[in-house]
Amino acid sequence: MAEESVEAVVAQRERMMEGLRTFGGHFTEFSRVFARWLGLHATDANALLQIIAAEERGVPLSPARLSKSLPLSSGATTALLNRLEEAGHIIRTREHADRRIVTLRSSKYIHERADMFFRPLGERLDALISTYPPRMLRTFEAFVGELSKAMEEELDRDDRNR
Repeated sequence: MAEESVEAVVAQRERMMEGLRTFGGHFTEFSRVFARWLGLHATDANALLQIIAAEERGVPLSPARLSKSLPLSSGATTALLNRLEEAGHIIRTREHADRRIVTLRSSKYIHERADMFFRPLGERLDALISTYPPRMLRTFEAFVGELSKAMEEELDRDDRNR
């Protein structure tokens, strides 16, 4: 098998990056559709999705950790959480030995709504992913993890996001 030219490899990397950008854009738009479906502002829905995802990973968020990932001040994050709580979408609990620490949980109702909305996409993506062999998925998982880590490190060091 002939070795690929440098130009072909560069073009492939560019196509992969464009594909990742496109997927990210579609995911963002899908999240906006979810927000409209719930009648929420996109930032509120983004926060809600982060709260649900953190719960599913077994590491529920505190308001401070959520605030760090949102482009909002702590006061604006508090107002957002108040709206979500008043709407019945989230519950603030004190689960830690240090009772000052607040944990954010999604309500059963909103978790069911999010599951209803995202389940068809999740099933479709899972069916697609299941067509690839486990070895390739491990490689892709490592690749996506390294891309995410690089992005996080760049965001952490970059003064443009403050």
